[in-house]
Amino acid sequence: MTAADDATRAEWALRDVLAELTDPIEGECLFCYVYRMLEFGCLPDRLTWTRRWRDLRAPRATGLERRLAARGGFCDCEIFLNGWQPRDLTIDENGNDAYPAVMPACRGVRRGSTQPCRLWVPKPPDLFGY
Repeated sequence: MTAADDATRAEWALRDVLAELTDPIEGECLFCYVYRMLEFGCLPDRLTWTRRWRDLRAPRATGLERRLAARGGFCDCEIFLNGWQPRDLTIDENGNDAYPAVMPACRGVRRGSTQPCRLWVPKPPDLFGY
């Protein structure tokens, strides 16, 4: 066994661990997946996690990015800042709407669907422009 063999085995082990951490769970909707992946960060003007989910779960969803952008989702975090929110928000200590401390498990969608599960709803339009 050579050092190159060891390096190859280590690389495959890391790929397996990465897949376990970042692959969508069977039946997990796009929104639950992206929200879960934001733990690893968001790149400005990039739908990194959205594209990963689409490539693995709904490769024929060619209009997905355009649909998210129409609601202000130009990167993964903007999907939630501008476009969608949990159906059941909580109230924080200042009386403002807040995400639950722990998000419930995804309610699931059929394979290939880019629609959110029942946990997510579109944000109401901002009537004041800010």
